[in-house]
Amino acid sequence: MAPFQVRSFRFQWPADLLASWAFEMEGIILGWFVLVATGSVLALALFGSLQFLGTLISPFFGMAGDRIGYRNLLCLMRLVYVAVAAALMAMFMSGLAAPVPIFLLATVMGLVRPSDVTMRNLLVGETMPAPLLMRAMGVSRTTADMARIAGALTGAGLVALLGAGLAYVGVCTVYALSLLLTLNVGLKRVRVLGPPPAAVSALQALREGFAYIWSTPDVRAATLLAFLMNFTAYPIVSSLMAYVAKEIYGLDQTGLGWLVASFSGGALLGSILLSTHGARIRPARTMIACAFAWFALNFAFSWIGSPRLGEAVLFAAGFAQSFCMVPMAVILLRTADPAFRGRVMGVRMLAVYGLPLGLLLSGPLVENLGFAVTGSLYSLVGIGFTAAIALRWRTHLWHPGAPANDRT
Repeated sequence: MAPFQVRSFRFQWPADLLASWAFEMEGIILGWFVLVATGSVLALALFGSLQFLGTLISPFFGMAGDRIGYRNLLCLMRLVYVAVAAALMAMFMSGLAAPVPIFLLATVMGLVRPSDVTMRNLLVGETMPAPLLMRAMGVSRTTADMARIAGALTGAGLVALLGAGLAYVGVCTVYALSLLLTLNVGLKRVRVLGPPPAAVSALQALREGFAYIWSTPDVRAATLLAFLMNFTAYPIVSSLMAYVAKEIYGLDQTGLGWLVASFSGGALLGSILLSTHGARIRPARTMIACAFAWFALNFAFSWIGSPRLGEAVLFAAGFAQSFCMVPMAVILLRTADPAFRGRVMGVRMLAVYGLPLGLLLSGPLVENLGFAVTGSLYSLVGIGFTAAIALRWRTHLWHPGAPANDRT
């Protein structure tokens, strides 16, 4: 509970929890609608990829946050969520919902939402004392994990009981509460030497950010691994889950909700353990080891035909995912120069574009080769490149004395 001694975090944690809750409710409602309305796994993969379109411009969100304040930018982003959710609610309640307008509104959300995690992490990194950073990141990560459980089950339950229109009333309410709490988040702006951000053009600042990441070995390695995890690991446990539930396990929306909740339950347990015992681990070593474990579990999940066994493997995969991705964020926040922190985290979110690329590639692969072969191929590619990254930067990622393995 130590991170909650910081006033900003006491408001930010519930605000992030509610925003993540609404994200998951929307994902379940819209993903199922697209799959049923089109009957195409390719359309489902395309819809999933649209939700991450904004990763292409996420570095600019980081620079905008440097200029106008991370809290101010996050408030504007969450205002957009409320507006889009209200439009979707009106569409479903009036009976005008169709794949084309759903895809258009998903594009708007996809331009903004991927940078939400960037702003959260930057706020935590800026307001939290260094000794509490690993704990704070673990506690912060529980918002997404808890929301994914509650949001998946709530979204599936509400749409089954009340219909998509009334379910979206709940989504709008949750987004609005998140916005109100975000308005109360206070942060201490970081003062840096040199010209103020406004004196540097956006493209020049972006080039400087890329140059800094490329010249900093541990930051470069973590960013490359982030892209790899999004390209090869997350597609198996994200939008394709609706296909697994419907076509492989023969489940309905509620069954899909339980699959999503299983993965998130493991991730939640991992985040809780990191928040209590995270100071004892070496971040870079843990990140690499758990990346291998996650890929191995994804490989096993690809061949499982029983929903109960699949849920158990997903739980374990979620646990490994937390112990991979939370230390990764800590490495980036701890080792990055404060003057470049916004740009580093923005470029880190650019790595999330690996997820829509992986989803777009997975659609035709699943249709032609099947889910089992596609999942196995993704997992083996991930294991191979993770080994290459670990070997290439072994001095910076595996040596106990490396800054990326600092326990303080």
